[in-house]
Amino acid sequence: MDIASMGIIGINRVAATLVAAPPAGESVEGAEEAAASLTEQAQDPEFWINLFNMYGLPALKALILLFIAFIIASWVRKMTYKVLTKAKLDETLSKFASSMSRWGVLILAFIAILSIFGIETASFAVVLGSAGLAIGLAFQGSLGNLASGVMLLIFRPFKVGDVVQVNGITAKVEQIELFSTIVDTPDNRRIIIPNGAVFGNTIENISFHAKRRVDVAVGVDYSADIDQTREVLMSAAKALNDDAQGDPAVVLTGLGGSSVDWTVRVWVASSEFWPTKDKLTREVKVRLDEAGIGIPFPQMDVHIDGAIQR
Repeated sequence: MDIASMGIIGINRVAATLVAAPPAGESVEGAEEAAASLTEQAQDPEFWINLFNMYGLPALKALILLFIAFIIASWVRKMTYKVLTKAKLDETLSKFASSMSRWGVLILAFIAILSIFGIETASFAVVLGSAGLAIGLAFQGSLGNLASGVMLLIFRPFKVGDVVQVNGITAKVEQIELFSTIVDTPDNRRIIIPNGAVFGNTIENISFHAKRRVDVAVGVDYSADIDQTREVLMSAAKALNDDAQGDPAVVLTGLGGSSVDWTVRVWVASSEFWPTKDKLTREVKVRLDEAGIGIPFPQMDVHIDGAIQR
């Protein structure tokens, strides 16, 4: 049985149904005439050609376009990821950008399919834009964190493994994600900071440079000799030997209320900052004690005038 015969049988059944239960206000004769007209149209090959051109051809075009769109979207995603990887962009950002490029191609293909079926894409774009605006307002906090995460991955003010101070927290960066940055504090606490709070604040990258300066401030008695004190403090700085990088410095920083203020400065590798600061502080105290130079501490003198009456 060919397609035309199947169509004629279906139309005859519809006509029989119309004859058995005619709509209100219509006569049986009118239903029979309508059925006869439909049967006559179904026997005309041009009727099926027009029907195919009206519905079948657009559907076929849409399927072909959708198939091609999936192939192109997959190719665009792979090429985008490959180009960004060669540009040495962050892995997370590369995957995100390649995924967005794939969805962009599929959205364009979907809009083109709508135009094939005669749907006005201009009005659809307006509706899509309105929906996007509503979603953006609802998720503005998350989208702000997403935008900040992308900026962090592009400009890279710090990388994984750096020690940073941001938002009042000093910690080591463990992971940079699109919505948050994960850090571990020196006492082994894990903190997750939203990227909006990271990128929107002052970022101090403590371990960015290979060398750091260690400063140890100390105050000595006014009775101590200036030149002798300088020599003692310099010997404390030079006692670090291999820990120091570059020439140390001893600087007279001020004359305080009860002490002469000094600062001992040495340069060390960033990874050795805290151990070196501990060693230098110890050396300063030990050598000042050996030289008999006192380190004053705050004191209060209380004077009582007059007799105490009971």
